Amino acid sequence: MNLMKKIISIILALAFVSTGFGQIEKGNMLIKNGTVLTVTKGTMENTDVLVKDGKIAQVGKNIATPAGVKVIDATGLYVMPGIIDAHSHIGLDAINEGTNAITPEVYTGDVINPFQTSIYRALAGGCTISHALHGSANSIGGQSQTIKHRYGVFDPDQLKMEGAPRTIKFALGENPTGHGRRDGVQPQSRMGVEFVIRKAFSEAKEYMTKWDAYNKNKAVKGFRGAPPAYNLRMETLADILRDRIILHCHSYRADEIQMLLRVCKDFGIKRVVFQHTNEGFKVAPELAAAGAMASVFADWWQYKLEVYYSTAYNAAILVRNGVVTSINSDSPDLIRHLYHEAGKTQKYGGLSDDEALSLITINPAKQLGIESRVGSIEVGKDADFAIFKNHPLSIYGVPQYSIVDGIVRFDREKDPADMRLMPEPRETIDVTFFESGHVHDNCMQGVAGELLFEESGSENK
Repeated sequence: MNLMKKIISIILALAFVSTGFGQIEKGNMLIKNGTVLTVTKGTMENTDVLVKDGKIAQVGKNIATPAGVKVIDATGLYVMPGIIDAHSHIGLDAINEGTNAITPEVYTGDVINPFQTSIYRALAGGCTISHALHGSANSIGGQSQTIKHRYGVFDPDQLKMEGAPRTIKFALGENPTGHGRRDGVQPQSRMGVEFVIRKAFSEAKEYMTKWDAYNKNKAVKGFRGAPPAYNLRMETLADILRDRIILHCHSYRADEIQMLLRVCKDFGIKRVVFQHTNEGFKVAPELAAAGAMASVFADWWQYKLEVYYSTAYNAAILVRNGVVTSINSDSPDLIRHLYHEAGKTQKYGGLSDDEALSLITINPAKQLGIESRVGSIEVGKDADFAIFKNHPLSIYGVPQYSIVDGIVRFDREKDPADMRLMPEPRETIDVTFFESGHVHDNCMQGVAGELLFEESGSENK
């Protein structure tokens, strides 16, 4: 009972200092004299970036400082777009609904946990947006959510990137087959994975036909027919066929990648992003010809049999073949240094600075359908930035600030020490100290978040 009282007291204390519920906070600021890595328009030395109401208002030299606007002196620092992770599970406590091979009716956006300290730690690595993906237990898994790392808010809906397209998770290979050990449950083979996907889409087409006929007939005067039975699973699959949802598919082997390309072609699905794609280099021309995209690891493979074979040149080969490619984390740890992962493509493949930075900025933005708003430093886009000491592709690059919608969400100079530490669950909390309000806002959220919620891990790869 005493523990419950303490938890309630902490929550009440936090409520007074949090951004809280309601409208999303947007900021005004001027970043001065930085080396601006725009990604899409080259590098600009000694350049200012003006932010108004959370949007980039001006990029240029010697911009006058508006009255009352926060100024960040970026002299000697590098300003780049906020890093975007197209494959993550931070913000989620559970990522799989493993009860059926087909579960598109579930949605990770309904269970976003804004208290997870892993979101703050991602910010510490310059990452401002991630894709909170369903896991890979299903041939067709759940719908997923693009989130902005507005750490410090309590309302989960404020983490959702407003207007971001819907996405869904598919999976091929050993994860959805259960390695052939699921008695009497389909699929148990790679062939079975293809079948259940085709069967689901065929059923969705029949469902669409019934609803199209009903909607046409009900416009006729005197029509009294009953509508078809509503089915959320079928509605979601139908929206994939209607090109309303971007398909993201867990995949490793080249043969299975080609298989899903055929399935997508047969059902008219145009937007597909292959995740992991470790053998993508084998079928790079085919991916490019289909307009498919790939989100890959820099140099991570051999952690299980089906991903035994890959190469650190994978990303560069895909890029050189015209495939829109990103580098992702699938990890609450790796997400903190995706800039290092991007830098590896300069050693393995000789990508230019802009090409390497594109892998963690504009390219994942394209894969999530948000490239008109983020992924590069351009007037009119959201004011999401990562500011580095030393070049972000250098091994010596260190993030100093992470800014989301013109609001500083991470400041290395003000980084609370306890946010870097693993919590001690048996530690006694002095509730009167929290109630006094004499504690850093982020620090309070970190303690309460670790007390109330468990950290998530990455999916079973």
